Amino acid sequence: MSQNRLHESHSTGVSKVAVVVLNWNGKALTLDCLESLSAIETPHVELIVVDNASTDGSVDAIREAYGNRVIVVVNDENLGFAKGNNVGIERALSLGCDFVLLLNNDVVVDAGLIDNLLSAFAADPSVGIAGPKIYYYTPRDRIWFAGGEVFLARGITRHIGIRQTDRGQFDQTRDVDYITGCALMARREVFESIGLLDPDFVAYFEDADFCMRATREGYRTVYVPGAKVWHKISASTGGQVSRRKIVRKFKSSWMFFRRYAKPWHWLTIPFFFVADVIRIVILVSVGRIRDADRAADDRS
Repeated sequence: MSQNRLHESHSTGVSKVAVVVLNWNGKALTLDCLESLSAIETPHVELIVVDNASTDGSVDAIREAYGNRVIVVVNDENLGFAKGNNVGIERALSLGCDFVLLLNNDVVVDAGLIDNLLSAFAADPSVGIAGPKIYYYTPRDRIWFAGGEVFLARGITRHIGIRQTDRGQFDQTRDVDYITGCALMARREVFESIGLLDPDFVAYFEDADFCMRATREGYRTVYVPGAKVWHKISASTGGQVSRRKIVRKFKSSWMFFRRYAKPWHWLTIPFFFVADVIRIVILVSVGRIRDADRAADDRS
């Protein structure tokens, strides 16, 4: 953002928003994401792409397509999800942004996304984190996320409404336990109060952890159904997984619940943990979730 725009934003009291998109060898996805973001007419929005040392020409393609309309930060190595996003958050805060929206590169957004999220913050200063209704990219009326719930006694988190056809059943703004890092907006003050994403979570649960820390500091976490995003994953199969991803998810899960579960929760958590492992194995074996490692072997 230019210094003139920066001054104008503060002098008029208009909120300044940074959208942070993390990219790693996802050139086509990121360009599609940026194209959808370009339709947003909300004033004082900075687009920041953090590139995790891509080798597919992503950086050159983004710069060629968008020039100085997009800030591109290039990391020397793949820092992963939390550290990579933290680089973008730090850049956004250094620019004086009032809100930061973390956005996966494999989404496209509704033009009213930012305005609808900002409305939730404006309605109550205690709202620290907000997130949209997220659909599968196809079919476009199939819900992927309508808020997140944490069940400490069961040692699980879940997406509300996942795989349900949207019939308006989740059209009420409400408090939730967490917002997915796929599309998460937070006030500047939240980052200043609780810090950034915890890089100890190499993959998964860094978003739930961030929201739990914010809740402990008295901030509300809110699901905003009027804000909409479409996520490019498969609704019919649940997407692809790999053995490495499954291991990472369970490691992060174990760390998350060690941090937040009470002693009495551990009377039941191990049983549900084992049951979830069995559930994942069955889903992979029957093809409901595709094993990306096996798929790679099939193509070789």
